[in-house]
Amino acid sequence: MTLLLLFPVAGPLLVAGGLLALPGRLRTHRVAALVTTVAVLAAGVALLVTTTVAGDIPVLRVGGWPPPVAISLAADAFGALLVTVSAVVVLCCLVSAVGSGDDRRPYFLPLVLVLSAGAYGAFLTTDLFNLFVLIEVMLVPSYVLLSLTGGIGRGGAGRVYVSTNLLGSTLLLGGVALVYGITGAVGLGDLAGAARDEPAVAVAGGLVLLALGVKSALVPVHDWLPRTYPVASPVVVAIFSGLLTKVGLYAVIRIYAVVYGGDSAYHWLLGAVALLSMVVGVLGAVGEGSMRRILVFHMVSQIGYVLLGVALFTAASLAAAVYYLAQYVLVKAALLLCAAAVRVGGGTDRLDGTGGLAVQRPALALAFAGAALSLAGLPPFSGFLAKFLLLRAAAEVDAWWAMTVAVLVSLVTLLSMLKIWSALFTGEPATDTVTGRIGRSLVVPPLALAVLSLVAGLAAQPLLAVADTAADGLRDPAGYVRAVTGR
Repeated sequence: MTLLLLFPVAGPLLVAGGLLALPGRLRTHRVAALVTTVAVLAAGVALLVTTTVAGDIPVLRVGGWPPPVAISLAADAFGALLVTVSAVVVLCCLVSAVGSGDDRRPYFLPLVLVLSAGAYGAFLTTDLFNLFVLIEVMLVPSYVLLSLTGGIGRGGAGRVYVSTNLLGSTLLLGGVALVYGITGAVGLGDLAGAARDEPAVAVAGGLVLLALGVKSALVPVHDWLPRTYPVASPVVVAIFSGLLTKVGLYAVIRIYAVVYGGDSAYHWLLGAVALLSMVVGVLGAVGEGSMRRILVFHMVSQIGYVLLGVALFTAASLAAAVYYLAQYVLVKAALLLCAAAVRVGGGTDRLDGTGGLAVQRPALALAFAGAALSLAGLPPFSGFLAKFLLLRAAAEVDAWWAMTVAVLVSLVTLLSMLKIWSALFTGEPATDTVTGRIGRSLVVPPLALAVLSLVAGLAAQPLLAVADTAADGLRDPAGYVRAVTGR
């Protein structure tokens, strides 16, 4: 079972290397990328069953070296869930890339495989330095993908993206170095509770969290996201949304739970950042005129909901945060892949572009409607249950201010989704060529993700069980610490 921990990282990297030696063979690239991602998905499901049903935390020390020398990978319910969900998103994006033509660009598929390998590894690593390395493995291909698929303004967006992420990486490496200088350790297990007990570690860890906040696009260090992501193609934005910012958010949650021990002294700060992210993100979306830009601003907003569950740091709120994060990754990918189809059909995803898509492509309209209703938190989709669980957790601790903001932001989110619907899906078609351009490979992936959101809302118990297990591990990380330290 422990070998399954290595495959999500090593498998995509090895396949990507092999594909680079076979340029120009598009069919081979497509098959290899799809098969590799399906295999990662299978490994993620196996790890998920192991961590939730059997209650084990498999650990792999690469090379057989003892801690803290070994490069260690471990999977608890939280990490295994995100590997699984991320693989689903990558698989759907690879299929959509066939229809959008993105995968015809040179080295597109090897770059996606390398990026995904870095993300999977970040979800499984057990120490801060390797987290930094894997984030860089993930970011390097993202620089190329942004430039490769970018449209007008990609030069300026690329400079902002690279400079911001280099700054974040510098802060992250500096924070990790400070933590090591103070404690002599970078393993999460060895650092368990250190920031709660030692102020110097809390300061050094704060630098790490700040860097991860930049990479997660949390307010007030979020401005780079809406300035860069909308320049890339919608398929690439969907990949970025499902992997890049979620790795940063995952790391924030993991480090706060393990290294800070969920210290209540910082709940107010996390709560403030969460609420600001929710409000600033949704208000930023209001004035935008393209589907992609609206959805990118909603990334900032929805990340705030997840962080709110962490800020409350109760068993109920953490379970709600984990459930919210898992279903949100799927829903946002569905919406962005709908944007990819819209762009292919009409040549643009601006709201003053192609209309009447509900008539020409009813399946695409159904996919968008389901994902949009879920994002806004309406039943019976998973987004409704996620927000209900979060609101109930907030009510248990009398956080009425948080509940009020969350409900108001959801209402504005619904208005944004209705704005997109009325502009692009209703009315008379602007062109007769839209139907032919939007093929099945562009419709099936977002529709499948929307159906998953519906299933996760109507038959939520399996995902809720995983979320509860993950929340227990975050609230009391003793089992995780024992597993990764071997003590």
